[in-house]
Amino acid sequence: MILDRYILRTVFGGVALALSVLVALGTLFTFIQQQDDIGVGAYRALDAMFYTVLGIPQQVFLMLPIAALIGALLGLGALARGSELTVMRASGLSIARVALSAALAGLVLMLLAAGIGEYLAPPMQQFARQMKAFSKFDNVSFAGRGGAWVRDGDLLLNVAGQSGATEFGGMLVFELTRDHGLAAMGRATRARAMPDGQWQLEDYAESRFSGDYVSGRNASTRMLPSGIGGGFLGLAISDPRDLDLRSLWRVMRGLAGNGLDARTYEFAFWSRVARTVAVVFAVLLAVPFVFGPLRSSGTGARTMIGLIIGIAFFLAQRMLESGAIVFDAPPMLLAWAPTLCLALAAVILIARTR
Repeated sequence: MILDRYILRTVFGGVALALSVLVALGTLFTFIQQQDDIGVGAYRALDAMFYTVLGIPQQVFLMLPIAALIGALLGLGALARGSELTVMRASGLSIARVALSAALAGLVLMLLAAGIGEYLAPPMQQFARQMKAFSKFDNVSFAGRGGAWVRDGDLLLNVAGQSGATEFGGMLVFELTRDHGLAAMGRATRARAMPDGQWQLEDYAESRFSGDYVSGRNASTRMLPSGIGGGFLGLAISDPRDLDLRSLWRVMRGLAGNGLDARTYEFAFWSRVARTVAVVFAVLLAVPFVFGPLRSSGTGARTMIGLIIGIAFFLAQRMLESGAIVFDAPPMLLAWAPTLCLALAAVILIARTR
């Protein structure tokens, strides 16, 4: 239908404008944050710029729900101010029909967000983190997908996840001989990076190999000298929020199969799904506003309303993420809560719009 295409084109234009502004601001802030790292190791201003550019797809994925709401408010608001929506209503087009066209635009944007969030943003974000790690710590190398595999001289270290600025949830330590044989293998339930460059390993258990014999020892703590600090591993380990759904699902199944806590990854999984679906309801939420209180308002008022709702949605997700871990609440329920509230508000307001 011609009117459907017209509404879609108007919404897409508003979303593109809002998204470009939000991503430009987010990219600028990211580049500013890199200034403290410039000059560390081989990390230079050009590397910081490259790191920032590689993070643009992730910025797009994170900003798309907010941009969808602001863009829909701008696009549909322009139609309302030009009395084009009034003409559509007079020609027999109901509010529900306009909402259906808006939902179609939201569905297209949701598919775009899913594609970027699954296939473009995660690998580029991971490459950016690795590039930065290699530049800042050029005497270290790592590889593999099971956490961070880091080599430091005759030591191979594997860290599963980061639980704090200098704390990591478990570490595997492999000590190699000069001829690349395995001299010892140890495991710690928690690792902490100390200011003097050493690692404090807690609940450490080690097996040491000598010819045909294996000797074992357990210690409550072990101090491990290493040239690798927490800063490098913090860069090397992927944040669960940066992983794609397939990787999150594999990690969740692996942790659950070993009886380990997978709530952080479970919340990240459902939050990623919910954030993508929220794009549709963000566009829908603009419909009752442009037919109601913001019908004759200017661009600034619509942008402010969109920013307020979008920031509230973003902050709610961050607060609920902490609740899923601290208060032992169901991660799936908390991850979906902001999107369900957004959907409920959109449906109720559209139903009450006359």
